[in-house]
Amino acid sequence: MGERTEIQEKRKVLEKTVSKHCLVLYNDDVNTFDHVINCLIRICSHELLQAEQCAWLVHQKGRCKVKNGSIKELRVMCEALLENGLTAQIE
Repeated sequence: MGERTEIQEKRKVLEKTVSKHCLVLYNDDVNTFDHVINCLIRICSHELLQAEQCAWLVHQKGRCKVKNGSIKELRVMCEALLENGLTAQIE
């Protein structure tokens, strides 16, 4: 394999690992902190502290990027958050 081909292969692998999308959670006046935290733990695989910090940021700033990843994996999480009454979108 030539050096150029090897560099191109490494670039493809790197592009796959670098996430270009993020899941954003928005504040609302309906859901409790506990509900938001539980959803982030269950749906986004957050640790308790991470979920608490995200919930607090959403409350204070109005939004928080809660997960980075591929559009495919984030779409599943976004739909699950929406089904649980939260407001989220992929950017």
